Amino acid sequence: MSSSLQIARAAELLLAGDLVAFPTETVYGLGADAENPTAVAAIYTAKGRPANHPVIVHLAPEADLSYWVQEIPEEARKLITAFWPGPLTLILKRAHRIADAVSGGQDSIGVRCPAHPTAQALLRVFKNGQGGIAAPSANKFGRISPTTAQHVRDEFSDELKNGLIKVILEGAQSEVGIESTILDLTRLKTHGPVLLRPGQICVDQLATVLGTLPASPDESGTTPRASGTLEAHYAPKTPLVVIATERLANVIQQIHQAHKRVALLHYNAFQAANLCTNICLSEHAAKYAHELYASLRQLDVANVDVILVEEIPDTTEWQGVGDRLRRAAHDSLGVLGNLLKK
Repeated sequence: MSSSLQIARAAELLLAGDLVAFPTETVYGLGADAENPTAVAAIYTAKGRPANHPVIVHLAPEADLSYWVQEIPEEARKLITAFWPGPLTLILKRAHRIADAVSGGQDSIGVRCPAHPTAQALLRVFKNGQGGIAAPSANKFGRISPTTAQHVRDEFSDELKNGLIKVILEGAQSEVGIESTILDLTRLKTHGPVLLRPGQICVDQLATVLGTLPASPDESGTTPRASGTLEAHYAPKTPLVVIATERLANVIQQIHQAHKRVALLHYNAFQAANLCTNICLSEHAAKYAHELYASLRQLDVANVDVILVEEIPDTTEWQGVGDRLRRAAHDSLGVLGNLLKK
C-alpha cells in the first residue's frame, strides 16, 4: 500500500500538471488535475483516447459538489447519501467555471466519490480536499481495464519510462473489478434518470432509492456521451466470443478440429480435453466481476486464437458484467465463423 509520503508526493505532481495512476475500488485510474486542461489533455495522449470522449472527475467525500455542477437535484442528493463513497458516477450539468476539457465539449460532467482508502487519501490531500481528479481507467483506450498496479505498469511501460506518467500509487487488487455505474440526471424533467452504464450498483438498487426505474439510453433518445459506453470497449487483443453453456463443448470441439487454439472463461463446472487453458470464476456476480479483468488479461497472453466466454445469467445483478462482456466481444463478431472455415 502507498504511504502518506507517497500520497503527498502524488498530490504535488498532480498540482504541477503531471499524471498519476492510483487505485480505486472499481479499477485503477489515470489521474490529472481536472481544472488543468493541459494536464487532462495528457491523459488523452497517454491513453490514445478520442478528444470528445469525457472523463470522470473524482472528488473527496468532503468536497463541495456545487463547485463542479450547476445544481444538485434532490435525486442526486438521495443517491449520494445512499451510495457515496462508492462505485456510482452521476452525470450533472457542468458549472460554467469548469473547463469542458473533462466533458468532451459537453455541458455535462461526470462526478463520483471513490471508496478506496488510497484514492480518498489522495483526494483529501490534493488542494486540501477540494480539488477534482479527472481519472479514466489506466489503460490504453478500448482495452481491458487494470485492477492491479502491475496491470498499469504492463499497459504504460513506455509512458512511465519517458515520464508522461510520473508515478503509480500501489494498492491491492480493485475490490469491485468493473467500472462504476453511470446515471444521467441532466434531463430529469423530460426523461427522468437514465442508466448510461451498469455496474455493481444495479438498476433495482437505484430504483429503491429513486422510487422509479431508470430508463435505458434507447428509451430516452439522445444522451450525453459518457466514459466506457462505446459499443466496442474493454477488449483483449485476442478475439473474444460469448457462447451459451449448452453449446460450449461442441464449439470447442469444432475449433480443435479446425486446428485452432482456444481458451475458456467459465463459471459452471466444465471439462474439455481440447482447451489450451481455462479459468473458472465464481457463480456469484460480485466475485466474478472482481476477477473478470485480471482473468481476461491472463487469457490474452495465452497464445490462443480465440477466447470463449460462457454466457452469464440474464439477471439484474449480472447486468454490469454482461455489459462489459458484450462490449469486449463487439469487434469479434463473425470471428468464430472465420476460424471454423475449412
